[in-house]
Amino acid sequence: MAGQDGETDALRRLIDDSWRRCHGTVDPSRGGAPPPVQGDALYDILTDSNDLIKASSTIIASARDFLFETGTVMVLTDAAGAVLSVEGDRALQDGTEAIHLIAGADWSEGAVGTNAIGTAIEIGQPIQIHSSEHYCSGIQRWSCSANVIRDPSNGAIIGALDISGLNDSYSRHSLSLAITAAGRIENRLAQREMNLRYRLLDHCLDRLHKSGSDGIIVFDRSGTPIKTNERAAALMTELAKSHGLSDMAIRDVTMPWRKGQVSPEKLPKWVERDWIESIVIDGERLGSVLVLPDRSAMVRRTPQRKLLQASDTKTGQDPFARLSGASPPYLEALRRARLLAKSPAPVLLLGETGVGKDAFAQALHESGPQAQGPFVAVNCGGFSRELLTSELFGYAEGAFTGARRGGMKGKIEASDGGTLFLDEIGEMPLDLQPHLLRVLETGEVYRIGENTPRKIKLRLISATNRDLKTAVAEDRFRMDLFYRIAVTSLTIPALRERATDIPALSQHLLRQIAKRYDSAAPKVDPALYDTLAGYHWPGNIRELRNVLEGMFLESGGEDLCADHIPLDLQSPTQTPGAETGELTPLQQAERTAIVTAIERNRGNLTSVARDLGIAKSTLYIRLDKLDLKDTLAQLRR
Repeated sequence: MAGQDGETDALRRLIDDSWRRCHGTVDPSRGGAPPPVQGDALYDILTDSNDLIKASSTIIASARDFLFETGTVMVLTDAAGAVLSVEGDRALQDGTEAIHLIAGADWSEGAVGTNAIGTAIEIGQPIQIHSSEHYCSGIQRWSCSANVIRDPSNGAIIGALDISGLNDSYSRHSLSLAITAAGRIENRLAQREMNLRYRLLDHCLDRLHKSGSDGIIVFDRSGTPIKTNERAAALMTELAKSHGLSDMAIRDVTMPWRKGQVSPEKLPKWVERDWIESIVIDGERLGSVLVLPDRSAMVRRTPQRKLLQASDTKTGQDPFARLSGASPPYLEALRRARLLAKSPAPVLLLGETGVGKDAFAQALHESGPQAQGPFVAVNCGGFSRELLTSELFGYAEGAFTGARRGGMKGKIEASDGGTLFLDEIGEMPLDLQPHLLRVLETGEVYRIGENTPRKIKLRLISATNRDLKTAVAEDRFRMDLFYRIAVTSLTIPALRERATDIPALSQHLLRQIAKRYDSAAPKVDPALYDTLAGYHWPGNIRELRNVLEGMFLESGGEDLCADHIPLDLQSPTQTPGAETGELTPLQQAERTAIVTAIERNRGNLTSVARDLGIAKSTLYIRLDKLDLKDTLAQLRR
């Protein structure tokens, strides 16, 4: 009889445990789930799980052929076991409705007894329940396989994915599909969460660095603190102590903020509601900011200009002045880099191969608080896994065959008090990433073969030409390490996006090349720049330098002209976005930059002019000269 104690050897251990939990609390003669909720109650359930439903839609759609061929349905539920959607073989519709396997129904273990959905949520792992393994008699002609879906940011269960059919549809492949599909949904949720955090941090960047003596804590949508300024920890400790609390850490403070609420739930008693600001962009709440006031500095504030001047290098020179470029995209990158340099927070440099990420890293170091310390660079793509491990962490004497007498200090340890620059960090082996993460979280490094940690304090700058968000979604890069290294990010534009910089940049590079060969820098025919600007430069500045060096050597000291251009540059690829043949390549590049800015700012010319770093009157002149008025009108529609 259903629900009665059976032979324990006839049930798997997990199912036997589930039956014991259900005994005495669930009616074993039930024919299915309780009647589903409807109306406003169902709307609230669906609204609360909106992100999960969106992330699942594509995954469920891709499984439809399998579901129709096998006579099964795919069921998505929330963390409580409430059904959010049912998709699959319509021939099962009468059967699913009869047992209330429909939206709004409660399929938790406490409501329906042992079943794949409820039991998977209860035990937190995948499970397959077949036929008489179900606790209630009314669902024993069904076979079900389910796995839980977890929040990628904290690991909490947020739902379950189930594949159900009548007993003759039983297949072990159903459980495999449930596990795979749930994993793909988690990856989509992770990608979305990363995008939202990026937008939140980018929005809050200026506030974090222009807060004066106030403390700033940024919380993500789940209420988890993800970024603070330097004053936050000290001010939080003072405020907590004033309310009789001690040993408070920022990681212990959460700001859970339910949808529709005007403020977070369960505020700490030392936090006043008017210190909290919800960050909403384009109608979507990305997180919140907590401002901790410095009561001792209410009357007197240090002007921001003096704060910036105080951090100049001893020589008074701006390290970023070495970087050559005046195009709007490059000037914007320099502006953000100067801002990021003032903080010890990790920075992730993004850009194609050869754009000059190493030069930006050096300038960030020299402009930052660690300027007097060492700058240690490591290319993560230039070593095997074993060599990279030794290079980063060092090793103790006798740690392995061939180990140097006395051991070796690793690059992490060598950068103590300064900056560690990890180039091509996307190439770091997956199994090595947790060890780097631990160093960043604890400020301690273990040499290979040693059991005693060494304390270190460093600033991390990383660089990659890969899409790390996609790598995380595809399990090729750890999400927790990504969040740690990408506290702030800086995108360096490709050379083709700043073609107007090519003349000045070429002159700068030629001076360096000539100095290396103890020669005078050659003059350049202006027509040569148009040819260089029309090329697409897949290797960016590095390729430009190589081309110029080759031309310099072949010129024999003569002025550089079109005759010296390599064959592969003599038929240049048109600059992306250039549409009018009458324009020179430099004008085409300028046109592309303006169109991109107009699209980004949705036709708001005041914002476009600010983005491009020009006066609005100048922008109008350029729109007319470059024949962009019709383009502007089309983009504004």
